[in-house]
Amino acid sequence: MTNNLSSQKQQLFDRWAPNYDWIFPSVVYQAIHKRLLEYVKLPNQSNILDLGCGTGRLLDRLAVKFPHLRATGLDFSAEMLRQARCHNRHHPRLIYVQGNAEALPFADGQFDAVFNTLSFLHYSKPEEVFSEVRRVLYPGGHFYLVDPTVRRQAESQYIAVSPGGIRLYSPEAREQLGRNVELCCLGHHYLLGPILLTIFAKPAV
Repeated sequence: MTNNLSSQKQQLFDRWAPNYDWIFPSVVYQAIHKRLLEYVKLPNQSNILDLGCGTGRLLDRLAVKFPHLRATGLDFSAEMLRQARCHNRHHPRLIYVQGNAEALPFADGQFDAVFNTLSFLHYSKPEEVFSEVRRVLYPGGHFYLVDPTVRRQAESQYIAVSPGGIRLYSPEAREQLGRNVELCCLGHHYLLGPILLTIFAKPAV
């Protein structure tokens, strides 16, 4: 993502942040998260990462369901992170940091699971995001990708609704992104309408 485009996206989300949970009704997120949690399996004492964490709603729900997890939320919007920190009921188990999904500020193999919910569509370099996810995953760890999808015939679909637009990926296109970095696709699950969960695994050593 170019510096100019990244700056425009950051400004957009900074403006949205104070009212984000009203702009995108919490009842929709709640339904998506509830369905997602049905598929999540985490080891005891797990350490997880939420890319594009926004206001922290998903991590809050994960922290309730898995009381022993530790988690980091990453977002490029300072205002989104401010909202997340203000509503953080699980500090210090949950922390929030600013960063870029295409160049994650974390060590290799640091996380047991990585989540990316309704934000992958904004990334201009999806291959680099997948590469970084694989790098920071512990061997045997899972990547939970949740985003709207498109039919196979389209493979991907560009929609100009924000700076740089958004791009939606078919199940097959997601699988290919995973294969390119040696992440194994474990399956696809529709959560709500066109919202598709794809689960990947990093091969165990």
